[in-house]
Amino acid sequence: MRRLPQEKGTKGKEAPEKSQSVNVSLSNSLDENVLFFSSLYKDSSDVVFHSFAIGNKKAAVVYIEGLSDLQKLDELVLENLLKMTEIIEKDFIHSLKNTIPISNIKKIDTYSACSDAIANGNPLLLLDGLKEAYSLGIVKYEKRSIEEPSAEKGIRGPREGFTESIGVNTSLVRRIIKDPSLKMKPLYVGKYTKTKVVISYIEGLADQNLIQEMENRLNRIDIDGVLESGYIEQFIEDHPFSPFPQVLYTERPDVVSANLLEGRAVLMIDGTPFSLIAPISFFSLFQSQEDYYERFWIGTFIRIIRFIFLGVAIFLPSIYVAITSFHQEMLPINLMLSIASAREGVPFPAIVEAFLMELAFEALREAGLRLPKQIGSAVSIVGALVIGQAAVQAGIFSAPMIIVVSITGIASFLVPRYSIGLSIRLLRFPIIILAGLLGLIGVMLALIVLIIHLSTLRSFDIPYLSPINTLHKNPMQDTFVRFPLWKMNFRPHLTGNIDSVRQGKTIEPQPDKGGD
Repeated sequence: MRRLPQEKGTKGKEAPEKSQSVNVSLSNSLDENVLFFSSLYKDSSDVVFHSFAIGNKKAAVVYIEGLSDLQKLDELVLENLLKMTEIIEKDFIHSLKNTIPISNIKKIDTYSACSDAIANGNPLLLLDGLKEAYSLGIVKYEKRSIEEPSAEKGIRGPREGFTESIGVNTSLVRRIIKDPSLKMKPLYVGKYTKTKVVISYIEGLADQNLIQEMENRLNRIDIDGVLESGYIEQFIEDHPFSPFPQVLYTERPDVVSANLLEGRAVLMIDGTPFSLIAPISFFSLFQSQEDYYERFWIGTFIRIIRFIFLGVAIFLPSIYVAITSFHQEMLPINLMLSIASAREGVPFPAIVEAFLMELAFEALREAGLRLPKQIGSAVSIVGALVIGQAAVQAGIFSAPMIIVVSITGIASFLVPRYSIGLSIRLLRFPIIILAGLLGLIGVMLALIVLIIHLSTLRSFDIPYLSPINTLHKNPMQDTFVRFPLWKMNFRPHLTGNIDSVRQGKTIEPQPDKGGD
C-alpha cells in the first residue's frame, strides 16, 4: 500500500474547510474527498491513504494504522474489490456486501461521519463518482485481557473485571443479564476525544425520568476530552462541593448487574475500567458484593462492624484530643495516670500531636500507594513501625497517640469503597481542630453539622440518607443489616418503583426430614 501525495489543488469545486465539515456532504469527486482528508490529517504519519482501481473506477481506502485489522483489510476487502469488474453505482452497497465477507458495512455521506469512522478504527472506502463513503467494520487494537479487579478483591464471587474496552465491558454485563430489556444507549462526550459513553439500564425497572436526566447532564458537558470516568462523575453529581461521593464507581460486572436489577442506571465509559452507578445513598457505599454471596448472618455481622468502625475512623482521634485536653475526669483514674505519665515529656499539646501524627500516617499511606507494588506495602508498614517507635523513644509523641492513630487507620481500611474512605480521611482533620478548641462540644457540633449536611445531599434527586429518612420497610432490609435473600422480595423503594417485585414470595427453606 502507498501513501497518497498531498495535492496542491483539484479541479471543480474546492473541498470544504475543516471547520465547516460537520454536516457537509461528500463530493462525487474522489480527488476532492481525498484532498480534504489529506488536509484534515496533515502531519499525521499513522493515517494511511491507499489508492487503487475497481474496474474502471478510481477508489481509495483511508485508515489509521494500529486501529484497523490490516490482515482483514488486505485479504477480505482489497483482494475481493480488485476482482470486481463492474460497478452498479445506484446499488453499490448491496454489491459491496455481497462481495466483501464483512458483516458491519455502513454507508455514510458527510465529512464529519467519515472522520468519526476513521477515528474509531473503521477503514473508509471512497469511490470516484459517488457522493457517499463506506465504513468497514474491521477494528482491531491492543487491549488488556480480563483480570480480577485489583481495587475490589473478594474472597467469594466472580473474578472478572472490566477493562478499558467498552465493547468488552458491555459484553460482560450482557453475559450476566441476558434479557433484551437491558438497554445500552450510546453518547459521545469530549470535543477532541469523542469518548463513547453508554447509559445502561433495564427497561421496565429503571425510571425513565432518571435516564432522561442522566442523558441531559451528559449532553450539557462541554469539555475538550474525557480521559477517565472521574471527569464524568464531577460533571453530573448534584453537589460538587460536598466531600461525599454521590456516584458509585466499580470495575466489577457483578456489582453493575446487581445495581441494574435494582432499577439503577450505569454509565460505562470507553478507555476506563470504572463504571458509574446512580442514584446511590450513603449506605450504598458500605455495601460489598460479598455481603450477598455469604449467608445473611455473616453479611449482617460484617456490615455492622463496618458502621461501628466508621464512627471510630471519624471521631476517635478527636475524642481522644477532647478528653485529654478538657475532660480528664471522664477517664478512670488508672487510665488517666497512665496517659498523663506517657505524655509527660511530649512537647506538644494533644491537638498538635494528633494533627502531626495523622499527617504522617496519611503520608505513609500515600507513599505506599505510589511506590512499586513489591516495595510499597513494606515501606508503609516498616516506616510506620520505625518512625512511631523512634518518635516515642525521642519523646516527640506519646504511645497512646500512636495507638489511637493506628486504630483509626485500621478502621478506615474497613470501608469497602475507596471514595468514601477518602472523605473520612479528609473530615478527620477539621473535627480534630474543633475537638482541640471546644472539647466534646466541638465533637458534637461536628456530628450535628455532618448529619445536617448529609440530609441535604441528593443523588439524582434521591435523598442521600434514604431509606433512613423515609423509614420504608423494604429498603431497611438491606441497610444496617442484610435480610435473607428469600425474604427480600421487593426492590428498593426509591429506585424500583416501576416494577417493585423482585421475586415471588418464597417459603422459608425447610430441612429435609427424610422418610421411613
